[in-house]
Amino acid sequence: LLPLRSWHLIGWSVVALFLAASYPLTKRFLAIPQAYLGVAFGFGIPMAFVAHLDAVPPVAWWLLLANVFWAIAYDTEYAMVDRADDLKIGIKTSAITFGRFDVAAVMACYAATFGLIGWVGWQFGMGVAFYIGLGVAAAIAVYHFTLIREREPGKCFKAFLHNNWIGLSIFAGIAIDYLLANGSF
Repeated sequence: LLPLRSWHLIGWSVVALFLAASYPLTKRFLAIPQAYLGVAFGFGIPMAFVAHLDAVPPVAWWLLLANVFWAIAYDTEYAMVDRADDLKIGIKTSAITFGRFDVAAVMACYAATFGLIGWVGWQFGMGVAFYIGLGVAAAIAVYHFTLIREREPGKCFKAFLHNNWIGLSIFAGIAIDYLLANGSF
């Protein structure tokens, strides 16, 4: 028989499976399906806490919210590429919903992402390396602004693809900060 923690995690996995499987349908009825995508992609955050602590502390929900804002930002960049086609076939996207404010919305979502992650880092006493990584990620987001401001599909797609560098910068900041704090460097 599995321990209670395992059953708890299996329950969360069922929810995660539902979220991932139902995401494609959201483009028919949600104005910003990218928010649902952020929940579906980020559901591993509370699941990791359940696996480790058998509980979901508030910080997990703050990190999930940061992930939602990040997904809205990067997937809106992608949606800006397909806006004309999406309008023709009648699906909904954040690029259509935000309209002429799409670029501002992307940048506001990046700001919310970095603000939430920075706040969580502050709560956990993260050091300078963490904030340098977050600053590099923010600089990359500013670069994305230069790519998407004219709404050229090729440049919007480049910005979308470039989000791996944002994630790497944040991860590197966390990893280096951890190594410095634990005397591994």
